[in-house]
Formats: sequence, C-alpha cells, structure tokens
Amino acid sequence: MDKLDLPKTHALLSRIMEFELAGVVRYTHYSLMITGPNRLPIVQFMKAQAQESLLHAQQAGELLTGLDGHPSLRIAPIEETYEHSVEHLLRESLAHEEEALGIYSQLLDTVAHASVYLEEFARTQIGAEELHVIELRKMLRDIGVTPHPHPGHANLPNKPKKRAKAGAKR
Repeated sequence: MDKLDLPKTHALLSRIMEFELAGVVRYTHYSLMITGPNRLPIVQFMKAQAQESLLHAQQAGELLTGLDGHPSLRIAPIEETYEHSVEHLLRESLAHEEEALGIYSQLLDTVAHASVYLEEFARTQIGAEELHVIELRKMLRDIGVTPHPHPGHANLPNKPKKRAKAGAKR
C-alpha cells in the first residue's frame, strides 16, 4: 500500500464538509422557493437532499477528526441568483451535484492504494452523486429541458434522439 497523503486528505475532507454544509443551506433554500403545481414532490426531493448533505458533511467530519484533522467552521460559498423557477433550481442543483462529484473524485485519486476504507467511502459518495446527477437530468427532461452535459460525463447522454416527424422524408 502507498502512504496516505494526510495533509491533502485533510484538505479534501474539510472541503467536502464545507461543500456539503453549503448543500444543506442550498437545498433548504430551494425547498422554500419552489412553487407551482408540482411543488410538493420537488419540495420533498429538496428536503431529502438537504438531509443527505448534512449526513455527508458529518461523515466527512468523522473521517477528518479520525485522521487527526480539524474540521472547518466555514461553508462553501453559495451564490444567490434570485432565479427561482423550477428549471433554474434544478439546473443549479445539477451543477452543485456535478461539482460534488468532482471533489469526491479528487478524494478517491488522493487515497487510492493508501486506504481501503477511504477509497470505499469516496466510491460510495461518487455513486451517490452520480445517482443525483441522473435523477436531476431526468427531472429536467420531464419538464422539457435538455440539461447541459458535464464535460467529464460523456457516459451520461445529453440529448434524447430526435424523432422523425410523421410524414417527413428520410
């Protein structure tokens, strides 16, 4: 096994904590701002995301302190766009989840071959974030929006295939 780069691992776990805590605030805010006929299921989704973000921050903090690190009292910056349509909030959520996926991927790269437990933690979180990306893309597709692809996720389809119009020449 390789030697664990503790300073880099500490920094990434602290960044994850800050980012996930920002997710708690972000998703709580979104749950309050959702309006329209589909409000209730989307509010429940956002509240569940806030709870999961808190759990992820706590898990990262436990690992950080278990590795003799010191958790930050900060949260990652959150931009208030004052755009609260369902589409806009889902797009912001998608961007947030894709960024989280990148941070967890950095953690995996840092701990690979140095700690089986930390590798498994990172892989589990990556799987959770990938699922969130898929769900948000499906939610955006349901409201008639084609989500923009994340550069590192060519395996996630960007656009549904165009259908030929009835009676159109081929």
